[in-house]
Amino acid sequence: MNTKAIPQHAGMSKEAISAALANHLVYSNSKNPPNATIRDWFQTTAHVVRDRLVERWMATMQRYYEQDAKRIYYLSLEFLVGRTLSNAMLNLELDEPLKAALYELGQEYEKVAEIEEDAALGNGGLGRLAACFLDSMATLDLPCYGYGIRYEYGMFRQSIENGEQVEHPDNWLRYGNPWEFPRPELLYPVKFNGHVVEYKHENGTIHHHWVGTEDVMAMAYDTPVPGFGGKTVNNMRLWSAKSSRDFDLRYFNQGNYIQAVADKNDSESLSKVLYPDDSTEMGRELRLKQQYFFVSASLQDMLHRYKKNASNWDGLPDKIAVQLNDTHPSIAVAEMMRLLVDMHKLNWDTAWGLTTRIFSYTNHTLMPEALETWPVAVFEHLLPRHLQIIYEINYRFMQQVMHQFPGEGGLLRRLSIIDEDNGRRVRMSHLAIIGSHTVNGVAALHTELMKRTIFADFERITPGKIVNMTNGITPRRWLNQANPGLAALISSRIGKGWITDLDQLQKLREISSDSDFQAQFRAVKQENKIRLARLIRMQLGIVVNPESLFDIQIKRIHEYKRQLLNVLHVITLYNRILAGTQAESVPRTVIIAGKAAPGYAMAKLIIRLINDVADIVNNDHRVGDKLKLVFIPNYDVSNAERIVPAADLSEQISTAGTEASGTGNMKLALNGALTIGTLDGANIEMREEVGADNFFLFGLTTDEVEKMRGYYDPMHCYHSNAELRLALDRISSGYFCSGEAARYQSIVDALLHQGDHYLLLADYVSYMECQDKISDLYRNQQEWTRRAILNVAGMGKFSSDRTIREYAGCIWHVAPSDASTINMDKS
Repeated sequence: MNTKAIPQHAGMSKEAISAALANHLVYSNSKNPPNATIRDWFQTTAHVVRDRLVERWMATMQRYYEQDAKRIYYLSLEFLVGRTLSNAMLNLELDEPLKAALYELGQEYEKVAEIEEDAALGNGGLGRLAACFLDSMATLDLPCYGYGIRYEYGMFRQSIENGEQVEHPDNWLRYGNPWEFPRPELLYPVKFNGHVVEYKHENGTIHHHWVGTEDVMAMAYDTPVPGFGGKTVNNMRLWSAKSSRDFDLRYFNQGNYIQAVADKNDSESLSKVLYPDDSTEMGRELRLKQQYFFVSASLQDMLHRYKKNASNWDGLPDKIAVQLNDTHPSIAVAEMMRLLVDMHKLNWDTAWGLTTRIFSYTNHTLMPEALETWPVAVFEHLLPRHLQIIYEINYRFMQQVMHQFPGEGGLLRRLSIIDEDNGRRVRMSHLAIIGSHTVNGVAALHTELMKRTIFADFERITPGKIVNMTNGITPRRWLNQANPGLAALISSRIGKGWITDLDQLQKLREISSDSDFQAQFRAVKQENKIRLARLIRMQLGIVVNPESLFDIQIKRIHEYKRQLLNVLHVITLYNRILAGTQAESVPRTVIIAGKAAPGYAMAKLIIRLINDVADIVNNDHRVGDKLKLVFIPNYDVSNAERIVPAADLSEQISTAGTEASGTGNMKLALNGALTIGTLDGANIEMREEVGADNFFLFGLTTDEVEKMRGYYDPMHCYHSNAELRLALDRISSGYFCSGEAARYQSIVDALLHQGDHYLLLADYVSYMECQDKISDLYRNQQEWTRRAILNVAGMGKFSSDRTIREYAGCIWHVAPSDASTINMDKS
């Protein structure tokens, strides 16, 4: 294909799109307009947009081959991409002609787009970050493949029944996926179990064969990922597990039909579910198998692509940059060594030199318990060759450290990939660090704490290896798509350049006090709040006041994220209303959303408490419109796009030193919410960018948290503050759960008698004082709006485009592909 001009078979005019819609309705869906359902129209519209993606996609791939570009391979167990139709339409700048064409055919675009299921390929911030990064890499014309797993079912679809989280299968592929392209010709074998045979080559070198294995085939499914403007469309390649044989004919002929397909079903279970329950040994083993499955297939695919054009292996690091998104894909270090040494017969030193120039690793947690480890025994049985390779990597690394720091046995124990102190476990983060040329944190504080705490020994022996890459979000999804009203308002004042250069939002500082702009800004916010209030009433039957302060906390439910502190604030406001001390208060609607891991009992209990408190508060006639508490179920990307634009206040209240970065904080601020937060994660840098006066700061600092742990007494907090005492007493007494008084005793015990590990009670007074200041400011709508505009204006640094430029320049050393000659004729 000639990349000098994109073929114009798929026109971009309204007339061309109208014709395409009519054709696809008939030839792709076999329907005529009178009997076409809304789902038929969605499939039709998706195919029309997909046609235009495919032409640019093929041109992009051809361009990379012609330019012999170095490619970035982003390995992630999650890609939380959300819906594709709106994103692709906007990135191709196809929105006006497409909406007009549908309207002429009697269809409303919004109703058509609403049919699309969220792709259930991720769970939280890790997967959403990966999706933002893919968007930015395409927008910046960077050659990139995203590699992951094509999960048939997501983690779960959350519903709330009797106040409790109930998990349902998330069968997102029920109606098919028009955006993916199956590649049955792309099959790679992935091996498990078996044993290793050692033999000596005739030249005297020792080689290893991994034999007697159980094999699974990895089949590729490709999805185009468009950058803004459509000049570059990259690829997300997801692997689906297929059996190496369909069924055992012997069992079938004997009438044992279940056993006949047992091997097939076992093999294909690998890609069935995102994050299988790891509370059982089988569940944990399946999770490790998933990680190795997608890593092995991805590396085989990379090397196959490299060998098409290369005559030797010397240039491998000049053509391949592999980013490990957290510890999940870190087995890639051992797998690359296996492929290079066992399959391609390189000697160890050469293979290791190549491997350590290819990989880089992103760490996303400061909690030692969240750093993945696996029992040696599991490796021994599941991946025996990899265990040998890990032992060899570790032995050579230990020798190096021993010579560099002789006599420091404690250092060797702490740095070893094999943890000998906790039942012999493989430390996957250590494998990733040792096998990577660069390790990065995801916010300035997080990176500094990595160097000082969990990876202090690595920083000591290889200073400079750990660097910072503050996270970002894509403005295409999180402003241009999620908040079209605000996007249009901003563009009317400063132009559309901000969509690809978020620093241009700084121009809004100059008009932050302009009364006309403030009025328009408030009108957009109010419309978004009315829309969300309508959704809450329709889905949950709760009537909320759009004039009230919309106080939002949306994120995974976890004790360190401190949704409980938010609930204590709600209960305190409720108690004040009942006592008559809150008569002049600003009406407030507190909205919480998020999922708890199925096996995380405390997080699920917190969800139930939220809903029980909501049931009492929302139905107490003494409260009226002064206070509402709403839990929105099944938080996902599409729900986030509805909630984020409506937020007045963003709750980022994790205990200082626990949140790696956070990206929800960025999305909410970009959409005009003010933040209440601790000095944690990216909050610190956000506060610097938007100005300290435009950020509501409370709570202990990281250093204060560490100092307090030695003497902290939560009972002192309880006895010294009457409001806190009343809130906790009402929880423990069964006030919010009549008929089961002890339902929340374990929550109260965790706070008062088990150390309050995340220091909710220590931060309670500071949090309440800060919330009172927020209410006072909200009364002054002109000043609130000015500060909200300044928050939007300060978000330039937090574009994922900036993050990806830093990765490309400092870690991957990859230049943008030259797309300047692409003809983007809009006809």
